[in-house]
Amino acid sequence: MSDIPSSVVLREVGPRDGLQNEAPVPAARKAELIAALGTTGLSRIEAVAFVHPKAIPQMADAAEVWAAVAPAPGVGYSALVPNLNGARRALAAGFTDLEVVVSASETHNLRNVNRTPEQSLDGIAEVIDFAHGSGATCQVIVATAFGCPYEGEVPAERVAAFALRAVADGADSVCFGDTTGMGSPPRVRRLTGLFRDQAPDTRLALHLHDTRGTGLANLVAGLELGVAEFDASVGGLGGCPYAPGATGNIASEEAVYLLQEMSVHTGVDLEALLEVAALAQEIVGRELPSRLLKAGPRTRLSV
Repeated sequence: MSDIPSSVVLREVGPRDGLQNEAPVPAARKAELIAALGTTGLSRIEAVAFVHPKAIPQMADAAEVWAAVAPAPGVGYSALVPNLNGARRALAAGFTDLEVVVSASETHNLRNVNRTPEQSLDGIAEVIDFAHGSGATCQVIVATAFGCPYEGEVPAERVAAFALRAVADGADSVCFGDTTGMGSPPRVRRLTGLFRDQAPDTRLALHLHDTRGTGLANLVAGLELGVAEFDASVGGLGGCPYAPGATGNIASEEAVYLLQEMSVHTGVDLEALLEVAALAQEIVGRELPSRLLKAGPRTRLSV
């Protein structure tokens, strides 16, 4: 337990990973959600994705959404891009922090971007070079890192090899994505340890889903190995349009609550974040899975 960091960075991914799985939300309401999240103390927000509108129509208005957002001081905003064309669009819109994804599962990668993982890694190297040449950073996310709904087991060695290829190509950081919530604490420990043994100085993040109820347990497993960057989604929004059964990410407010209980600093105002979770629920028009949104923190007493 001595490796648990005293503070962590939570990247809020609800506006992108969350809303891409809902019925299309008007651009103004997306911008409203992003702006509200910027008032909570979150230091990083994944705002939009510059993807082909036929692939994910919910993100077709990415440039319009971002143009409507007044960035909050001290908050870093990022955009997900699938390829060099998406990177060009993101940089033209004003982003300087990009994320690009490759699936460790060949089947999932083919369904997601119609490329083999090896082809995606070649393209990612071009995106990294382009981003750096434009003064931007680029994180490589390895999806289906803990299992694939089409192929089942994905060897940790394969996942780590993809991440190490990205590091060799200049990635500023790596994120392991539990795309369908197939991770468990032992799997998180094995992959994290394997990668850290070979790339101890590379920034590492975890993108966790709660599909099978293990999301927060996986967060703690990562914490215990010193991971200090995690993705979470307000209200528990999220999933994956190319992964059957992939329900939401871990809820941002539940992650903040747990971390506070562990005396790990996040800089986030929990009550403010809960208000934004209620806003997100109103925007999508359905009950979100966050249990903390329903029950409130333990300090909230009945009157």
